[in-house]
Amino acid sequence: MIQRFVDDVLAVTKESVKTFTYESLNNVVRLINGLSALLLTLLPGRGSVLEGVHGWELRPTFRGPRFPRWMENGVSSFNQFIHELSVDSDDSSLDYSSGEEDGIGNEYPATPSSQSSRGSRSSPGSPWPSIKRVHSHKEHVVHSTTDRRRGVIEDLHLASEIFIESAFEMVHKAAHFILSPLETIRTLFRWLWSWSSCERDHNADVIVPTATLGDDDPVPSERTYTFHQSLNTDARTCQDVITELGYPYEAIRVVTNDGYVLLLERIPRRDARKVLYLQHGIFDSSMGWVSNGVVGSPAFAAFDQGYDVYLGNFRGLVSREHVDKNISSRQYWKYSINEHAMEDIPAMIEKIHEVKTSELKLSQPELAEETDSDQPFKLCALCHSMGGAAMLMYVITRRIEEKPHRLSRLVLLSPAGFHDDAPFIFTVIENLLLLLSPLLAPFVPGLYIPTRFFRMLLNKLARDFHHYPAVGGLVQTVVSYFLGGDSSNWVGVLGIPHYNMNDMPGVSFRVGLHLAQMKHAKKFRMFDYGNASLNMEAYGSPEPLDLGEYFGLFDIPVDLVAGRKDQVIRPTMVKRYYKMMKDAGVDVSFNEFEYAHLDFTFSHREELLAYVMSRLLLVGESGSKPKLKLKPSQKVPKLRRNDKLDG
Repeated sequence: MIQRFVDDVLAVTKESVKTFTYESLNNVVRLINGLSALLLTLLPGRGSVLEGVHGWELRPTFRGPRFPRWMENGVSSFNQFIHELSVDSDDSSLDYSSGEEDGIGNEYPATPSSQSSRGSRSSPGSPWPSIKRVHSHKEHVVHSTTDRRRGVIEDLHLASEIFIESAFEMVHKAAHFILSPLETIRTLFRWLWSWSSCERDHNADVIVPTATLGDDDPVPSERTYTFHQSLNTDARTCQDVITELGYPYEAIRVVTNDGYVLLLERIPRRDARKVLYLQHGIFDSSMGWVSNGVVGSPAFAAFDQGYDVYLGNFRGLVSREHVDKNISSRQYWKYSINEHAMEDIPAMIEKIHEVKTSELKLSQPELAEETDSDQPFKLCALCHSMGGAAMLMYVITRRIEEKPHRLSRLVLLSPAGFHDDAPFIFTVIENLLLLLSPLLAPFVPGLYIPTRFFRMLLNKLARDFHHYPAVGGLVQTVVSYFLGGDSSNWVGVLGIPHYNMNDMPGVSFRVGLHLAQMKHAKKFRMFDYGNASLNMEAYGSPEPLDLGEYFGLFDIPVDLVAGRKDQVIRPTMVKRYYKMMKDAGVDVSFNEFEYAHLDFTFSHREELLAYVMSRLLLVGESGSKPKLKLKPSQKVPKLRRNDKLDG
């Protein structure tokens, strides 16, 4: 009777403490969310603009927080949650999303591994996969398949549940032992007896039957769940996203001439003679090209149209992948856009050429007899932002060096390079970088989050911004103000899995300085080492190479795409590319869309995908390449690899 009474009292007390703790935490969250909503309301004219961001509920609201996953319908099912977590911890389909998101998560497009999915994604007469299934719900810029994390608030809920359960379990056992002394003595005796039996068994020779697994037999593995996994951010890779959606995948390790190890990822069509190479921009990776799922990502769309797709990754990860395992942080981050253009891109494109040529000659022996051409495929490139600037620099420098660039067409989405028409904050940053670069360069070699804890915190906060729209809207608004009013989903981009605790793309100080130099000079030019002798050694002139003067060397078509809402690289800057190339006789086109800067990669835009495909389909049979032609006043510059320079 007493034992039952104590159990009832402990059970009621435990639930009361859990409810009080949970409601206290919710009140704090409501306060933060409410203050954020108030601040967002006070900001003039921002709410209506930000509501246009896909997948975000940015209208100011004082709505309370959502229940965590184990408190559906307001009732704690913590024990069931822990049980499911321990059983399904290593299941690749584990979903940490809240109940309100489950309705959306169930509407993922079918994978290409099924016959019905191919029928649902494309329609007769359409050059691009259909996206009708996506419009049945609110669009999500960052596809739900790439967001599995739990936020900081959810972790606090979980931690409080674990602590309260553990504390009351200890109290319950202590009370049981005190109120049942005979049972306590019997339990102690059984424990001592089992301990002595274990000692005897340990000293005896015990024969344990074993079995040998064949080479082809699957090796059994015990499912485990660690504290690290329970608090893990979504650390999936581009490979995980591609394979989960049913597409083939291949990873190719590429080493540059200066020792950087790059990951060239592939969605292979080995017999295809159409190849598309995609190159990301600053603070990004190959994940950007697949983050919108099957029907909204350029990489999947190109593969569905018969292309062999390669996803390039620039140098610049927190993990510092290099042949020199002991390379210092200062030495690793010592690169500019020059190295992206003259080391990274050449290494990856030459690897593509090597792989494709070998595969096609094996699968199609008749190609071995075509001695007039050493490239039995057409290679096009789709680049965004800084990736576009690096690709332009790559083509020009390869033409100057009279080396093949292997490309048949360029499609550049909001390419960097010209930046003098930019928001005021960019001018401030430009002046600070140019003024303080001698002092900052030795101490700040790169811009990235150096510790696992803060990377995890950033990743989890991105999840909280999804759960609490007023907080997310406020952060989105502040970032938008900082970037001159650009309405891209800047907060949503943090939901991409490459921003995780294990690794994260960064940017070197020299890349930022290089962009500042371009903005200050109002020219698209190579890196200025700040010393006439070093520039002379690198370029054969005391000034960096002005790449705009060499646009006449382009021997392939170039398609430029600008965003009318893009405040990072404004349409006027892309139009400058167009005018200079047109004047230089380049086969160039220009188009504009109602996009902000990140909409080119992180938003599902059917019209953009259709336009890109229409440009790629213009690639025909390769003709003879024009020889190097310079103006009479120009001389052929000499180019040296900048890793040999000490400036």
